[in-house]
Amino acid sequence: MKNHKKAILWDLDGTLWDACETVRDAWNEVCSVRGIDRVFSTEEYRGWCGMLLPDIAAAAFPKADRAWREDLIYELCDAECIPLAQRGGQLFPEEIPILEQLHEEYFMAVVSNCGDNYIEAFFTGNRTGQYFDDYEYAVRTGRCKGENIRLVLERNGIEQAVYIGDTILDFQAAQEASVPFIHAAYGFGQAPDAKLRAEQFAQLPELIRSVLG
Repeated sequence: MKNHKKAILWDLDGTLWDACETVRDAWNEVCSVRGIDRVFSTEEYRGWCGMLLPDIAAAAFPKADRAWREDLIYELCDAECIPLAQRGGQLFPEEIPILEQLHEEYFMAVVSNCGDNYIEAFFTGNRTGQYFDDYEYAVRTGRCKGENIRLVLERNGIEQAVYIGDTILDFQAAQEASVPFIHAAYGFGQAPDAKLRAEQFAQLPELIRSVLG
């Protein structure tokens, strides 16, 4: 039976999907059409996953005017959501049956530092929306990930939760929100101080139940 007071909160990039190649192609197309001399690599984008959009803009265009680069990063994010909503990103092995199983037991939500329509593209393109009860992201609230974790917990009356993410930024957000953290070590980043680690997506249910019961 589903326990609506116990929650699994998920990061998106590197934790629930790998959309880097699609994002790379969308960004490069925009830059080409606009005559911007910039070509992105998959590895480059992957290293930025989890950062706030203004910080990604600064990393991608460090010498550009701040207003220009931040306007551009939102344009790039709009462009990436079109193909992602159509065909989704790459999921991890055994992900769908595990999400279905976990959603039958726990409240589930996505909390990301992404822009508008990105989480919705994951729901639509990969047909995963049915497995999540809520979601929140930085651009919509103007808050950082730790604050958005707390926001989701408060508005849903959650009493016990765990946050799953793949980077040190996710680990720090969980600490800020005072919730346990599971490192998705199969993802893009490192979290050396994390006590709980999943080397494969299939290891998550056992780790989650060790935290939430």
